[in-house]
Amino acid sequence: MRGEILFLCHRIPFPPDRGDKIRSYHLLKRLAEVAPVHVGCFADDARDMGYAEDMAALTASQCVLMRDRSRMMAGLSGLVRGQPLLVSLFDHPDLHRWTARALAERPIAAVVAYSAQMAHFVPALPDGVRFLMDFVDFDSAKYAAYGAEGSGPMAWINRREGRVLLDFEKSVAARADICAFVSETEAALFRQASGQGLGKVIAIENGVALDMFDPSADFPPVEHGEGPLLVFTGQMDYRPNVEAVESFARETFPAIRAVHPQARFAIVGRNPAKTVQALADLPGIVVTGAVPDVRGWLAAADVVVAPLRIARGIQNKVLEAMAMARPVVASPQAAEGIDAQDETHFLIAANPDEEAAKIIALLADAAKAAGLAQAARARMEERYRWSATLSAVPELLFGVRDRDARAA
Repeated sequence: MRGEILFLCHRIPFPPDRGDKIRSYHLLKRLAEVAPVHVGCFADDARDMGYAEDMAALTASQCVLMRDRSRMMAGLSGLVRGQPLLVSLFDHPDLHRWTARALAERPIAAVVAYSAQMAHFVPALPDGVRFLMDFVDFDSAKYAAYGAEGSGPMAWINRREGRVLLDFEKSVAARADICAFVSETEAALFRQASGQGLGKVIAIENGVALDMFDPSADFPPVEHGEGPLLVFTGQMDYRPNVEAVESFARETFPAIRAVHPQARFAIVGRNPAKTVQALADLPGIVVTGAVPDVRGWLAAADVVVAPLRIARGIQNKVLEAMAMARPVVASPQAAEGIDAQDETHFLIAANPDEEAAKIIALLADAAKAAGLAQAARARMEERYRWSATLSAVPELLFGVRDRDARAA
């Protein structure tokens, strides 16, 4: 036995049903193959809390706390303490105490913190205890982009968050042994901003569950309808997703409907914001809310769209659609970081006019659509298996190679 692992996560890493949970769930599974894992995390609501018992099958011990700080209280506390809002929003004295007790009582040999806001729970560690900081995305850059494009109080808040969070990210990187990002693009940006080198800042890419996201798998079908079906999937209270579907519905989709009057655009995902719900009043637009199984919608889609204007890292929604052998039209931001080729594995469209033109052309060329779909699935099988993307984790933590870790 090489020791045990402490895994700190901002959302309970179970089940893998939204972007950030997909990565954390598979990372937890990989860690559990290597050594006993003690998980400290937060639940957003009662639904999340209900999954704690299921997650226990993967953990040696766990602490799941309800996150009960409002954004207003977190903002005030962050201003007073000079903390990033993201860090203040996920603060909790009980998790600090649980972490300290785990480090004192268990033979912890490695600490993994998932997402920047969990780093402040990691105290100074004893010699020999490795610290892997999985930033996932370069979050401060996202807030800086929001601040640059906006105006008024929220723009000021986002600019302040971008500055303060970057300082925090740099300080965390200075004391971590390894800093991981979801793509080499994100890692390179952080190396440039932080001054840390290739040996410390690396990419650990996302993967896709190819046995689940498989067009031949067993899942409930979704009725296609008469006209072309375009599909977007995602957590629909997340700002980049909200902005993406608003742009597509109002600027891109009307041009497609002009050629295909029966076309539908389905926005598939839980917790749709009010502005997203309002899109259902537009011709041809369907807002589903939460669905039991997103695969039926993906399988029914003629085209899956990912028109994100601000995006960080690798988009799981794109990987999943490609794994389901569907033709995908994505923005450059949504495609960034994915090791696939435009016009071979998917189509990249930089603005609403390009999106409409490429989708209309794709709907008129069944052979091209089918070719893209099959090439997309093949690329996912070749490049994005979770077992491959997470294969380096044991060596990063314990200095053992993948084949040795399974025997640990």
